[in-house]
Amino acid sequence: MLKIGLVGVGGISGAHIPAWDAMEETELTALCDIRPGQMEKYPGKRRYTDFDKMLENEELDILDICLPTYLHADFAVKALERGINVICEKPISLNEEDVARVYGAAEKRHVKFMVAQVLRFWPEYELVRRIYESGKYGALLSGSMSRLGCRPKWSWDGWMLDEKRSGLVPFDLHIHDLDFLVYAFGAPKKATSFRAKRPEQDYINAVYEFGGFFVTTQASWFAAPYPFGAGFLFQFEKAVAAYEGGKLTVYEQNGKVIENAAAGPEKSGVINLPTTNAYANEIRYFTDCVLRDEPADKVKPEQLETVIRLLHRL
Repeated sequence: MLKIGLVGVGGISGAHIPAWDAMEETELTALCDIRPGQMEKYPGKRRYTDFDKMLENEELDILDICLPTYLHADFAVKALERGINVICEKPISLNEEDVARVYGAAEKRHVKFMVAQVLRFWPEYELVRRIYESGKYGALLSGSMSRLGCRPKWSWDGWMLDEKRSGLVPFDLHIHDLDFLVYAFGAPKKATSFRAKRPEQDYINAVYEFGGFFVTTQASWFAAPYPFGAGFLFQFEKAVAAYEGGKLTVYEQNGKVIENAAAGPEKSGVINLPTTNAYANEIRYFTDCVLRDEPADKVKPEQLETVIRLLHRL
């Protein structure tokens, strides 16, 4: 049984905690947050308001970091240096040099580290990558990805609205789509971006050019109460794959329309990808890597460096 600790009991931890509790091989034994009230809804787990005390008192196999962005790298290194495997919410840092620092600490202690870039574990996005790699529908011609919502006023201490701590839309929101593009297609050959950045809102439109195709992206924190939504459309030679309203549909050139295309062969007949919780998927993957003593290399450090470098150019 792997002993798990989690630090940062904020919004995203609500997706992580049930995933840890659902696995038979793990026991989420300890939580840490400077706000005691955040942990009250999780009885039966030891609670800390001091991270160092948690590390001293608990014998952890894995630490899950769900803290604000600007704390990720330092907290990760502190745990890694104690020989604890670490999974960390995105992004690893606002600074490219922290990638080598964190991975270096993991290598030195022979433990594993992974950034939870969740779209790499999202069935609908993974299906697009598999279609591209298999050539099932011919060459990829173009794509578009969107991740739009309103200004996040709810963050603790207002940290998300502080560019020095969150990186704003590039590092908090657009990073999801850009990371997927680098994961699925490699580093783009060219990037062109436009940005409407004001104190009360932030919007980005970026076009990434690859060999033979391009992908247009947009991400926002609007000042108006625009409802959050994310989706994509990828145009292949013989099909269009569209993720709209939380559902992936593949429109084939021959006229066939495949709905819920990431639901598995019994529904789609496309590629065997079960519909599952992507947050649970990433946690399951990292846990299996620790249990089997295998590299957690679905997320590679050089890819993270590429993404950070591109984000700073927006």
